[in-house]
Amino acid sequence: MPKKNEAPATFESALTELEQIVSRLENGDLPLEEALNEFERGVGLARQGQVKLQQAEQRVQILLADNEETPLTPFTPDAE
Repeated sequence: MPKKNEAPATFESALTELEQIVSRLENGDLPLEEALNEFERGVGLARQGQVKLQQAEQRVQILLADNEETPLTPFTPDAE
């Protein structure tokens, strides 16, 4: 598992970690401070996942664009 402030390597690993956090929180056995830390990590992972999904959607939209006159340029994500 990555350190608390590191971003997971992939969208899939972030999703897996987020699912594990949700499971631990739903179990209800964590002390309050630890539960808050897990929740904070989960919010961060959810935001990272949202960004990755938006980037993927932009790539798909670029690839499916109907305008043949639009020059193709390599996609470079803003935040990664």
